[in-house]
Amino acid sequence: MRTLGVEEELLLVDERTGIPMAVAPQAVADAPDWAASTSGPGVEEEFKEEMLEAQTRPHESAADLFDEIVAGRALADRLVKPYGARAVALAMSPMSFVPHPTREPRYGTMMERYGATARNVLVCGCHVHVGIDSRDEGVAVMDRIRNWLPVILALSANSPFANGDDTGYASYRFAAWHQWQSAGPTEVFGSVAAYEEFERILVATEVILDRRMIYLDARLPHQLPTVEVRIADVCLDPRDTIVLAALIRALVDTAVDEWQHDVAPVAVPAAALRLAEWQAALTGAAGRLPHPEHGRGGTAADAVAALVAHVDRALGANGDRELVRSGLKRMLENGGGAGIQRRAFGVRGSLLDVVTDALRVTHAQEAAGHGTG
Repeated sequence: MRTLGVEEELLLVDERTGIPMAVAPQAVADAPDWAASTSGPGVEEEFKEEMLEAQTRPHESAADLFDEIVAGRALADRLVKPYGARAVALAMSPMSFVPHPTREPRYGTMMERYGATARNVLVCGCHVHVGIDSRDEGVAVMDRIRNWLPVILALSANSPFANGDDTGYASYRFAAWHQWQSAGPTEVFGSVAAYEEFERILVATEVILDRRMIYLDARLPHQLPTVEVRIADVCLDPRDTIVLAALIRALVDTAVDEWQHDVAPVAVPAAALRLAEWQAALTGAAGRLPHPEHGRGGTAADAVAALVAHVDRALGANGDRELVRSGLKRMLENGGGAGIQRRAFGVRGSLLDVVTDALRVTHAQEAAGHGTG
């Protein structure tokens, strides 16, 4: 069974006002000894001082991974609480604020070179790593999952409010993140050589600093034997995170099976995939979405059903079928993170209520006893 790992970027907010707080450097620097344990999740600083990234170890069991996701959120929360802050799984801040870049030479260079994009963009995503046996297998996977990734984005949508405004999107993080030059989908590569030449050409332009700034929807990390899927918002509810992780693992399994049986990738142009992603970001899983298999317009519900059917055998083999089916039922009924945020706002029209309720949902599974072992 393939391993799964998750990185969740978490927003750090003032527990009284809901406004983001630049406390990540202090929290990490002053972390107690128990925070450095290698037997559980890790926490690292990110691009801005108002965020932390919680990282799990690789797991085969979805249940074990879920407990570590919950524990990672709890760890980040414990580290920032002494500074009057809380860690919350919001993909963008509903409240207005000015972000502070992390004081690290690489980030300083990015601030100098990339203007307002580097200064102002603070978004929190979810990155899922799935184990692969080789880079050949990894490129074959990337070529065969690309048309399904807009569905993953739609299901993860968790940023309808940003900097004091109702954006009209389900995932405004998508729009903000795509200010970066190299973010988004790609054409089919066909081989490792083609993928590596693609990376070489992008770096050679000198528009980006290095390969680390190739922010594709899915990519092959050079340090890890994984495919990294990066398209999703951080999910408000950790139960949604594990559903998406299980779906992505099943997509990888299915793609490898197709590759081994000489099934060609779906030939959707990258430009059409970008349109599908934009639609997914606008309406999430509640609206329209081009169909992943033929590309014509349809409903997000039909696209989700097609995804489940496409990966059903892999879900069964991994023991994740019921987890995914029940989780998707819940997500489609409650609208996921975007739906939960909009309902919280609808009670009194208060963005602080949105943040307060998001804190409750972020840590509800810890209160229920998950992620404590």
